[in-house]
Amino acid sequence: MRKRLSVAGVALLTALAAIFVFVQPAHAAAGFTVSGGKLYDANGNEFIMRGVNHPHAWYPQQTSSFANIKSLGANTVRVVLNTGDRGTRNSAADVSNVVSLCKANKVICVLEVHDTTGYGEESGAITLDRAVDYWLSIASALRGQEKYIIVNIGNEPYGNQGYGTWATDTANAIKRLRANSFSHTIMVDGPNWGQDWSFTMRDNAAWVFDADPQKNTVFSIHMYGVFDTAAEIRDYLGRFRAARLPIVVGEFGHDHTDGNPDEDTILSYSQANGIGYLGWSWSGNSSYVGYLDMAVNFNPNNLTSWGQRIFNGANGIRQTSREASVYGGATPTPTSPAPSSPAPSSPAPSTPAPSGCTATYTVVNSWSGGFQGEVKVTAGNRPVNGWTVRWTFTNGQSVSQAWNADVTRSGSAVTARNLSYNGQLGTGASTTFGFVASASGSNPVPAVTCTAS
Repeated sequence: MRKRLSVAGVALLTALAAIFVFVQPAHAAAGFTVSGGKLYDANGNEFIMRGVNHPHAWYPQQTSSFANIKSLGANTVRVVLNTGDRGTRNSAADVSNVVSLCKANKVICVLEVHDTTGYGEESGAITLDRAVDYWLSIASALRGQEKYIIVNIGNEPYGNQGYGTWATDTANAIKRLRANSFSHTIMVDGPNWGQDWSFTMRDNAAWVFDADPQKNTVFSIHMYGVFDTAAEIRDYLGRFRAARLPIVVGEFGHDHTDGNPDEDTILSYSQANGIGYLGWSWSGNSSYVGYLDMAVNFNPNNLTSWGQRIFNGANGIRQTSREASVYGGATPTPTSPAPSSPAPSSPAPSTPAPSGCTATYTVVNSWSGGFQGEVKVTAGNRPVNGWTVRWTFTNGQSVSQAWNADVTRSGSAVTARNLSYNGQLGTGASTTFGFVASASGSNPVPAVTCTAS
């Protein structure tokens, strides 16, 4: 039933509206923000990424790709950039043009430095600190664009070696950008070629998030062969949701050289739980992963089976994408549900770690006559500069090979010390080392001690 408002009523509503506007500007002040594990655009509306990766650095002439990707329903494009260390440098002017293309086509730009890929294992890969140098050098193209872009510091910043310093290095990179007036939402990738099979990012995400003075960091997991079962996908993403930490699937495919990802679960779980995803990749992949092209020769009218799946399939982009409200006239993305599922099968400890360090010993795999073990070292309530882990085997086991630690033995006693790259751990940060050992008969888990220096 309709009623006409009195003058006093209009005045009251006007006053209330003024108060409401007054308490809102936390979102509007800069650009994207993070709260409660969710990403919000500059208007304060939840934003869930639905898009793809585009190799701009390798195909800079393919500027029509932004419009073509948008035409298929995407609301985000993750854009490959080069620092000049491993390929032709994308200048500030070029990045400004990329941002203009994103804005003209009403998509959000996730800008990523690709030269960090596989650092420690890939020849020529650069450090996160070097990536920050690049971001600072093109700051003129980025400042003032916080409503439209997200800065992905470095793609897959470690391979499968030397990743023990991921947390400290990532936190330092974030803090350096903040100290240089970067107020953008920052995205960080996991180590292990982005797949974080060591759970280094997962287990240190809260510490890294808290290290950001603006608490405006999003975590990105790349899902390829490591994530070939629904259980693995749900467990990994579910832990971030349970911890109220923002997570997106920054890359994934329908197949890969290291195994067959479960893309159906990636898409369905992400949709059901308000998690962003960005498929790899639009077009132009090298021949050995050419099956990951979504469009043949960048032609939006000639999609591959992978392109059809991610754009037009169940829980795909066209069905689930919502344009960012900063572009006006868009229906805000519905708020994603709060976590309601049971906690993951083996939740992280809820009590604070003590001072010094702790170590957890796990048998990863066993076979007749031997096994593979892994030890996770975690700093306590203050940083450590080095660590030593000790245990004693009780049934004749003997270490024959180890990685990410200097492992020695004296009879049944085993001592493992950090290497030069993984001894320094921030408060609550973790690293892991592994080993192969012989065993006959029973293989009980020994008591393990950790001493910090």
